[in-house]
Amino acid sequence: MRTTVTLDADAERLLRNAMHSRRRSFKQALNDAIRAGLGAKSKAKDRPRFVVRARPMGLRAGIDPTSLNKLVDELEVDAILAKGRRGPRG
Repeated sequence: MRTTVTLDADAERLLRNAMHSRRRSFKQALNDAIRAGLGAKSKAKDRPRFVVRARPMGLRAGIDPTSLNKLVDELEVDAILAKGRRGPRG
């Protein structure tokens, strides 16, 4: 079937990269991309569903796991300050 397709700039770039890396024509690369994109949905149904099994973190009472990044940041700042107090030779 012959048709006109208008591609977004990023989609064209991806298609041109696929053409170059796989040494395919525009037609072959476009057909491969369409088959892969539209065929991926049917293949996903064949796979078993991914399940995340939660488990307790074993944190002590009073520790908020959502603020652990803050703790890491504070420890990093403390390490940098301690290094600065020791002088340039460490």
